[in-house]
Amino acid sequence: MTKLTKETWVVIADGEKALFLENMMDAQDPNLVVRRIDEQDNPPDSDQGTDKPGRMADGGPGQRSAFDETDWHQLAKMRFADDLADTLFKMVHQGRIKRLVIAAAPRILGEIRQSLHKEVEAVLVGEIDKTLTNHPIDEIEKIVMDELSDA
Repeated sequence: MTKLTKETWVVIADGEKALFLENMMDAQDPNLVVRRIDEQDNPPDSDQGTDKPGRMADGGPGQRSAFDETDWHQLAKMRFADDLADTLFKMVHQGRIKRLVIAAAPRILGEIRQSLHKEVEAVLVGEIDKTLTNHPIDEIEKIVMDELSDA
């Protein structure tokens, strides 16, 4: 069972926003304090893509197929996850984070996981595949405690 010990950091991410929380109490009575908030402006894909999908000729006479249009919104979320992994590496490398829990939407968590440096993996004590960015801190504390006690 992974405990939310004092000075454990909990990073809550959803692909557009990341909350960096530090537990200032013990595992029985956590008190998560916001230490940093990272956000990116990521408008809907319809506001980012302006071109019609490209077309290419098929093998038959007069046949043409459309390419899928790039999902700029989803691409920006993946880049945000990569940037978050870089930020975590810097914080762990500087000695600011010694224990870490990451809570993120499943797809974002997977992207972060692929980008994590070995130093970050070494301090990672838990992962939660849920989107918690819009929850109040007291609810986040309860959800994180419940999830870590089930682990």
